[in-house]
Amino acid sequence: MFARSALPPVIAVAAVSALLAGCTSTKSSGSGGKDISLVNSGKLTTCTHLPYPPFQSKQGKKIVGFDVDIVDLVASALHVKQEIVDTPFEGIQSGEDLNTNQCDVAAAGMTITEVREKNLDFSAPYFEATQALLTAKGKRFTSLADLKGKKLAVQQGTTGEAYAQKHAKGAKLVQFEDLALLLTAVKTGQTDAGINDNGVLYDYVKDNPDTAVTAEFDTGESYGIAVRTGNDALRKKINAVLKDARADGSYDRIHKKWFGTAPKK
Repeated sequence: MFARSALPPVIAVAAVSALLAGCTSTKSSGSGGKDISLVNSGKLTTCTHLPYPPFQSKQGKKIVGFDVDIVDLVASALHVKQEIVDTPFEGIQSGEDLNTNQCDVAAAGMTITEVREKNLDFSAPYFEATQALLTAKGKRFTSLADLKGKKLAVQQGTTGEAYAQKHAKGAKLVQFEDLALLLTAVKTGQTDAGINDNGVLYDYVKDNPDTAVTAEFDTGESYGIAVRTGNDALRKKINAVLKDARADGSYDRIHKKWFGTAPKK
């Protein structure tokens, strides 16, 4: 799916990085964060991967969601507007998009992991999640063991895929680039089940009653907002905004807007 460069890998990466760096202007964020630089003046540029409702998805021409509203709080504190860039998840979770200045932050329903922390820096956790199993209504798959010899849809580069690789022994994993393709595969019977974060799967079954979440797996995951490695000024600002949002009720309000209830204390 990825085109090969005519240049040797090391040279190709260096060339792309140099090109991106040359095309990206770094500007001061203004009065909201005097020591914070942004890749585009007057904007907080966010990398995400659509669709991933209710965290981020298109509503008409707008991109909306829980993550969008959370990052809007950060943008407001910096006295700038948020601008969202839709980009493949692999470039987000590998740190490539951030470290080549394509965006200031990544907010993509992304779990904090040791592997990812080697390539990018995370804010404090802002959402608790776990993995879950999606099937067509009436299917008797309530564990990964039930899927031996069956097709299990996974999303490329996600913690769900990693969990399935480790625990879904005997299942045939079918990889999809994004969540929408995974959900369609389960709904139409291309695969027998799919694994992904519980929040997005429960959101999906609300509007698709012919599907069901039949199991959850206690993976103890937490989402973080990512910045490029070493961007401590912006990371600390995000943490301060998250702390204030929990204290003043903004976080609870946003959570209730997108999930119907306030978060568990």
